[in-house]
Amino acid sequence: MKLEKLAPAFQDYLWGGTKLRDVYGKRCDFDKVAESWELSTHPAGESALAGGERDGLPLGQYFQQFPQALGKNAAAFENFPVLIKLIDAKEPLSIQVHPSDEYALRVEGEYGKTEMWVIVDCDPGAFLYFGVNRPVSKEEFRQRIENNTVLEVLNKVEVHPGDVFFIQSGTIHAIGAGILICEIQQNSNCTYRVYDYDRRGADGKPRPLHIDKALDVCTLEPSDTASHLGPVLSCAGGTAQKLGECAYFSTQKLRVEEALTLEAGEESFLSLVCVEGGGLLCGPENTLEFTAGESLLVPAGTGKVSLRGDCTVIQTTVPGQA
Repeated sequence: MKLEKLAPAFQDYLWGGTKLRDVYGKRCDFDKVAESWELSTHPAGESALAGGERDGLPLGQYFQQFPQALGKNAAAFENFPVLIKLIDAKEPLSIQVHPSDEYALRVEGEYGKTEMWVIVDCDPGAFLYFGVNRPVSKEEFRQRIENNTVLEVLNKVEVHPGDVFFIQSGTIHAIGAGILICEIQQNSNCTYRVYDYDRRGADGKPRPLHIDKALDVCTLEPSDTASHLGPVLSCAGGTAQKLGECAYFSTQKLRVEEALTLEAGEESFLSLVCVEGGGLLCGPENTLEFTAGESLLVPAGTGKVSLRGDCTVIQTTVPGQA
């Protein structure tokens, strides 16, 4: 099967900036381009094939027409398991938490959300919130939300380009201002907003909070914020480093210096998001040129492909189930 380039869906959340358009050349008419959903079959924002004979075909329809392109691992899930975004946070996101699968399926009728952040770029001194900085009771946490002191008990972490954070469901978190992120996550849009700086939505009203549900699912003990990155492995034409893995996705950072050989077996497709540089992706049937900010799809069963150029690429696959 042919290699495919993807066109994202966009979101114009109020905290977004313009870097996805200004730096990555995303074609979007929104004043604020908060997120581009690069690999998505989610109804809130589905990506599509770009260029070639299937130009404009929604990704979900593509996989319906060519189920072999998914691979055996993704096909084992009831729904497409992964969603990949680029996020430009000009302003801080709300303090929030995502539920587990068990809670989300029971209460919301959709899956929960575990996610991973790769810091692509950030302003000096930029930070995020990741869990709490000490054990907190639910009663104290509720009181602090009500009296606007909740930030005092959150774990504040300064970030740098290349940092990676794995956010388990139940972890209180928020992306801070001035951060550009590649987010690899479970295919869900289920979020409980805890605190939002008293911001107003487009309708002029405070954005809704979901405090009771958040308290049902949040972990109010300090989280494991240590890096669990794999070693940087040298290979012909570049390096590869495992960034993280869960039941829904397995992600590596590829640094291409000349040409790097990848392989898409029958188990999983390859999602490739270029975050720096550019080059060529060469497969058995076609070759695609790409630059920073673009996403490519290598269908399962394609076999060996070659990444050529000078670039940094985030590769995601769907792992097999134990």
